[in-house]
Amino acid sequence: MFSPNFGTGVLMFLLVSSTFVHSSMSEIDAKKRYMREKVRKMFYHAYDNYMAHAFPHDELKPLSKTFTDSLSELGNLNLEHLSEHYNGSALTLIESLSSLVILGNNTEFERAVRWLSENLSFDVDVRTNLFECNIRVLGGLVSAHILATDSRNRLVQGTYKNELLILAEDLGRRFLPAFDTPTGLPYAWINLKYGVMENETTETSTSGCGSLILEMGALSQLTGDPRYESAALRALRKLWSMRSSLNLLGTTLDVATGEWIEYSSGIGAGVDSFYEYLIKAHILFGKEELWRMFQSAYLAVQKYFRHGPWYHEADMRTGKATYWQLTSLQAFWPGVQVLIGDIAAANSSHREFVYVWEKFGVLPERYLLDHQMLHPTEKYYPLRPELAESTFYLYQATKDPWYIEVGKSMVDSLNLYAKVEGGFASIKDVTTMQLEDHQHSFFLAETCKYLYLLFDDSFLVDRNYVFTTEGHPLPVISAWHDRLPENYIPTNGTSIKSEKQAARRSSAMSLQVCPATTLNSGRSSQQVESACHIPDAQSDHRCLTEDECGVDATTCRRRSCSMAGYCGLWLFI
Repeated sequence: MFSPNFGTGVLMFLLVSSTFVHSSMSEIDAKKRYMREKVRKMFYHAYDNYMAHAFPHDELKPLSKTFTDSLSELGNLNLEHLSEHYNGSALTLIESLSSLVILGNNTEFERAVRWLSENLSFDVDVRTNLFECNIRVLGGLVSAHILATDSRNRLVQGTYKNELLILAEDLGRRFLPAFDTPTGLPYAWINLKYGVMENETTETSTSGCGSLILEMGALSQLTGDPRYESAALRALRKLWSMRSSLNLLGTTLDVATGEWIEYSSGIGAGVDSFYEYLIKAHILFGKEELWRMFQSAYLAVQKYFRHGPWYHEADMRTGKATYWQLTSLQAFWPGVQVLIGDIAAANSSHREFVYVWEKFGVLPERYLLDHQMLHPTEKYYPLRPELAESTFYLYQATKDPWYIEVGKSMVDSLNLYAKVEGGFASIKDVTTMQLEDHQHSFFLAETCKYLYLLFDDSFLVDRNYVFTTEGHPLPVISAWHDRLPENYIPTNGTSIKSEKQAARRSSAMSLQVCPATTLNSGRSSQQVESACHIPDAQSDHRCLTEDECGVDATTCRRRSCSMAGYCGLWLFI
């Protein structure tokens, strides 16, 4: 028997629930605005101190308020061997360019672009690491050029004459001699003035020669010169051809012989960005071969490296575990998993990294899983961004406010343990919180950027970007995309068209189409789609929302829209 007040009770419940949800959302929005401003202050505390005490040198030493020239030190050079006129490459300024735009400081961005245009030169006798110079300097310049030419950023029109692109192309040309090897795999080190030095080491890492395609590919797209993309793609293809029968790769190799040096690998240092660039290059350039590489590599990682929520290292030849350790660089992996829609796996691993962060206050460089203890010599935390990056991606994918709390915890820890009068210092020992006199440029390029975007993603509204491994945004635009192969263009999709109405999707069931079969008739065959099939809204399978994705013809499962903007059965990879 129904109560006469039942309808009133339901109405009051709905009103109270609605008020509670609205109030909760308001509280979350208020917290995000508050945290955004805290991150803004963090960025400028680091940036202003760099400009005051280290510019135009590469990076800041925040404890002594002096500088270090990382571009040369990466080559283990004594600074006195450099030209007396060498004052650094303004690395931190270059790394900060896109962050300035994201924070809305176009005035400082313009000032920085003007200074770089007038003062930066790569014609210096400096031996530098190709991988680091590519992701930090070339990536920073290419990304900033794109932002400078984007009218939506409201920069002063007519004042920018492609100076950053000219610098980027000059740097790209200086990279090319590194690829002149018997295998096409590039040397790890290059002298910016003289090319590959005599007796240069031929040892490099998987990420060192397999993570160049985004920046060099973008440079080719912008300049029309195919040499940069061709060199990076040739190296990537050669590296993939060296995989084992298990689809695993090692960590280090010889660029002259094409032989592996270290057979053990995982998803951390030495390999990490190789996986990242396979999927991101597929998104950016639409190359189907890169998707096939990534899919095979991803399945191999999940099969041989994964142990519950953790990822250990294994021998590429046998798949047997070698080292049971967590490294801070592995924290990028959940972000990659978000890009392909594997949210459950991403969340599972991310929570373990958060647990370790909370245990120590920050994320130590290396943690021994089999002994449940810190690595005795790698207890440091150099302000790395990977956990902030994955937190940002997971919040974008789920909008779960728990990730906002994770971001808040990270911001609070950084301000508590790493902030000093002269900037933000790296942590030398997470057990004592002893500081180290170094503020890495990636703190401004990535750590602050991803934390800011976590709390304020307005920069991304109506835009689609791929972030490089150094956090530099590159736009996903159709002009850069390879054409999809014919077999990926649906020819049996069902739609209804009228003169006054655009094509709209309808299910095969409603049109009384039989289940999928193959009707063989001599040499020809006729494909008939499944009764459950609903095609994606776009023929290229692009999407912005779940509503633009249909139902798979084979499995009858609902397709979902990934963070990369593609419809697919992402949760079932």
